[in-house]
Amino acid sequence: MASSLSLFLSFILFFSFFDFALAQQTGITRYYKFNVQLHNVTRLCKTKSIFTVNGKFPGPRIVAREGDRVVVKVVNNVPNNVSIHWHGIRQLQSGWYDGPAYVTQCPIQTGQSYVYNFTIVGQRGTLLWHAHVSWLRATLYGPIIILPRKNTSYPFPKPHKEVPMIFGEWWNADTEAVINQSLQTGAGPNVSDAYTINGLPGPLYNCSANETFKLKVKPGKTYLLRIINAALNDELFFRISNHTFTVVEADAVYVKPFETDILLIAPGQTTNVLLKTKSNPTTTTFFMAARPYFTGQGTFDNTTVAGILEYKLPFRKSLNTSINGLQIPTLPPINGTSVAANFSNRFRSLANAQFPANVPQTVDKKFFFTIGLGSHPCPKNQTCQGPNGTKFAASMNNISFVNPTTAMLQSYFFSKSNGIYTTDFPTFPSMPFNYTGTPPNNTHVSNGTKAVVIPFNTTVEVVLQDTSILGFESHPVHLHGYNFFVVGQGFGNFDPKRDPLNFNLVDPVERNSIGVPSGGWAAIRFRADNPGVWFLHCHFEVHLSWGLKMAWIVLDGDLPNQKLPPPPSDLPKC
Repeated sequence: MASSLSLFLSFILFFSFFDFALAQQTGITRYYKFNVQLHNVTRLCKTKSIFTVNGKFPGPRIVAREGDRVVVKVVNNVPNNVSIHWHGIRQLQSGWYDGPAYVTQCPIQTGQSYVYNFTIVGQRGTLLWHAHVSWLRATLYGPIIILPRKNTSYPFPKPHKEVPMIFGEWWNADTEAVINQSLQTGAGPNVSDAYTINGLPGPLYNCSANETFKLKVKPGKTYLLRIINAALNDELFFRISNHTFTVVEADAVYVKPFETDILLIAPGQTTNVLLKTKSNPTTTTFFMAARPYFTGQGTFDNTTVAGILEYKLPFRKSLNTSINGLQIPTLPPINGTSVAANFSNRFRSLANAQFPANVPQTVDKKFFFTIGLGSHPCPKNQTCQGPNGTKFAASMNNISFVNPTTAMLQSYFFSKSNGIYTTDFPTFPSMPFNYTGTPPNNTHVSNGTKAVVIPFNTTVEVVLQDTSILGFESHPVHLHGYNFFVVGQGFGNFDPKRDPLNFNLVDPVERNSIGVPSGGWAAIRFRADNPGVWFLHCHFEVHLSWGLKMAWIVLDGDLPNQKLPPPPSDLPKC
């Protein structure tokens, strides 16, 4: 009897693994080569040598279908260490290829290479890739375009054309020097000189009239705009004069379509929108513009990037295409928190038979994470330029994450975590206070490389609470290796008794990055079905540098397709 049961279980394990393997092989394999190299680029009449992939800025696009395997050989030809993160890719059983330096891999050293190898499972839409070490993603970024499987249509009208639009920043200064100086002095870093659309600043900046993105369209057509925010430190409002959008996807997940004339997109977020052009435009040119949404206390790049929507009228004489006299579209105020909240609250999952919203209805483990700024004491014999002579820091639950000296995933896999990280990241703040009231006098944070360990298939709820310490701020928080459902959000302090009564457990939006409301909170849920070590962090690069990050360790399950495979042979060494 025992042997029969053992044989039966063996068959179950085999066929479970076989089904998973078969699911992974339904697509094709697409190969890419990324040569990371220095390349001279001129913007704002300044030529500088920047980090690029294959000499392109922004970098080349990755195009694949749902179910495809993507293999990217990254060769480092620059003096700096490099790693690439495939932002939003679930990385099921492929955690070695997620990319954040010192979390899932050591960075690729000069003259070395690493082959990233992952399969796109259950995702379709727009994501992005970017460098994930120091501030190299200032110029090392590009789109990931995931098409539906062959013979599968979009759940919305087929567009006439698809156009990636990537927001970024242009820095006249060397961004590595900017953050290094900030970390040394303890002050906030200098800010960028311009925003860009597809690498172009546009006509509102000096010396940039010829560096303007133009979206050329035909009348009466529908265009799918794949919008990505790759900026280092800024959420952005975006608008096109006299036009509206239909939002159809966010973070590579379809949403219930809704119309809007304004978009808000945080760093790391993606939004697909349908743009229906006018059948009989009275002019052929319209301005599009983006500028920041900012609620913090420090300095920021208070400029506006503009592009041109240009109609092509082939059957009659073109109308005047001059931009002189054109009006920049009205954008919300810089601190337009109510506009931001109204926009983000409109997102809902499709939640239909084909695209269900598998929201965890019950929760195995609950976490409450405070997020925000803080300070470190100034070292002896040094003058610091942060708050009250300290150094700026950032933290979750008052723990400011310190990068380890080797990759956490490798240390975890080989059971050699001693001296690398600890597993005592606090479930709740160790010293509760009125998070959105008067801040405590002591703004110092603790240092540590700490993680939370959770068993495979645990259902998790995390409440992310903004704090008033050194000022409220909207924080775009990104979870690696997972999508999560945003089951609730609000302003003020989260009330664990009252607020969960209003959670949306039917069709909440499913994302990988969420803008936690300024002076408020967001509640997310996910099922820990992907073993490995996974980063959770603020996607403002300055807050990441200051330590607003932590890691999850998700243990293996029992079945073969629930276990983290061994590391690849070419895994970079520290």
